[in-house]
Amino acid sequence: MAILTLEQRHDYYVLAAERTGIHKPILAALYQAHGSPSLAEGETGLGISPIHRISMEQVNRFEQQVQYAANTVRSLMESLVAQGWTGSEMWNAEHGRYTDQMVQAIASGYLPPASDSTVALLESCDPKVLLQAYLKDWEKERQKAGLPDDLTHLDDSLLVFVERICDYYIGLPYQRDALLEVVRIGSKLDTREEAIASLASAANLPVDNLEESQLDIPLKQFIQRLPAKYTNYPYQREALIRLTQIWRQLPSREHAIAALANNTSPEETLKIIDSALIAFLQRLPEAYLRTGSQRSALTEAYQLWHQLESRSAALWALGIDPQKLAHSASDRPALINSATQLDRALLEFVRRLPTAYQELDQQREILLRLVQLWRDLTTRDQVIESLFDDLKQMEQARRDTSEATPPPSPLLLPKRPQAWTTENLQLFASIIPDGSLTWAEATRGGTCLPPNQATVDAMIHIAELAQRARDRLGRSFLIINWYQSASLPPAFSHPGYNRYQLGDAIDFTCEGLSGNQLYWFLDAWWPGGLGRYKQFPYLCYIDAQSYRIRWQH
Repeated sequence: MAILTLEQRHDYYVLAAERTGIHKPILAALYQAHGSPSLAEGETGLGISPIHRISMEQVNRFEQQVQYAANTVRSLMESLVAQGWTGSEMWNAEHGRYTDQMVQAIASGYLPPASDSTVALLESCDPKVLLQAYLKDWEKERQKAGLPDDLTHLDDSLLVFVERICDYYIGLPYQRDALLEVVRIGSKLDTREEAIASLASAANLPVDNLEESQLDIPLKQFIQRLPAKYTNYPYQREALIRLTQIWRQLPSREHAIAALANNTSPEETLKIIDSALIAFLQRLPEAYLRTGSQRSALTEAYQLWHQLESRSAALWALGIDPQKLAHSASDRPALINSATQLDRALLEFVRRLPTAYQELDQQREILLRLVQLWRDLTTRDQVIESLFDDLKQMEQARRDTSEATPPPSPLLLPKRPQAWTTENLQLFASIIPDGSLTWAEATRGGTCLPPNQATVDAMIHIAELAQRARDRLGRSFLIINWYQSASLPPAFSHPGYNRYQLGDAIDFTCEGLSGNQLYWFLDAWWPGGLGRYKQFPYLCYIDAQSYRIRWQH
């Protein structure tokens, strides 16, 4: 098996560091400083060796080395705490990393207690090499997230964030996960399930058939006690950073630290309810019973959305004459006809809203007003609370229930143009009439759009030829590579690689067929370039050059 890439190793480091509450760069540094032991599949480890009840089989793979190294560093830190080390002796608050003294302690190695079956032996290494590797990896992470040189503010920011978090906790699943992470890391547990069981046991709650909402009170009580117990130890800090990261739904601990520099409030923005608002809109057509109050609610929403001066102006815009509507009150057939027209126009408006919504504050407030009128709620706070309840139901509901997130309706595509240009491409439309190949396939989902008409024409030409091949073969093509802009490195290097930038070259596969089979099928009649790959046995290449070219790469 091939040796792991840098990105794969990094991912192992991050997962292990998040699990144990240690600083990820120390794991990368241990790998660099030790380069041992030799492991299966040609890898090297992080200086972790078997001892006590830990066998070589348990630490003979890279991911196992990382897991035990993280456990061992955490155990070493706890032993230093027991020896009287303070938080400031272990963590450099200004630079946001372990102190040189702490790195020296890790470099000295660690013999774990025989009673701990989750910790292995950490061999000693050169402290200068370990420190240099640690600082280099941390500097890379710091610069990637744009963190300042001075991180002295971090502890105060974390404590302010935690002290206020219970005021904004409403029991959304990801919020619960954020709080549970603090319980898990503080209790040296590996999984969310273990954290739930631990908290339930401490609160005398039954673990079997436990509703997770029952954890909310003991969770909030646990979090409220944290500031008084905070003593600046690194794993305490990592637990609070992890809490912030999950609460704010950020991609890394460094992004969480950066976010705290600008805002220490755990208050959620109203964007959090957007998915509930869209789901509300999607359900409206089915829930519309054509009552007077519902018509009034939708008409007001239409008026506000289009910034019209009055209800009468909204009715005019909807195609209804307000005076005729008033005069038809005594004429039941005319009234029914007007109401039917209004209903049709209002439903068309509602169906367009999910795609018209651009997350603007003004638009959001209009939709909140619509929810308020529709649900007959008194205050805006009640509206927001009702949407939070929708969010909870949506996150937990089975897909076949009415509480689940409704599937989106397909976009209403414009009419197919007479001729394709760079300005009118429709991603999901077939390139040629009644064809099967689309612009989405040709442009990598719209990420590589043709820059000029010559490229568009070339893409149409190869689509015509490829459709002919597909029809002869009677099988669908799975497009792997088509148009590629000049700013991207070539996907493959072969005699026809420059044709990708012209737009008239395609790499494709067909289910159940090899590249050789496709090549032989096309060879006798394909008019342009035709190729196959030894390294990729199911891939076939075609292009629309004006003469026959054949190759095997």
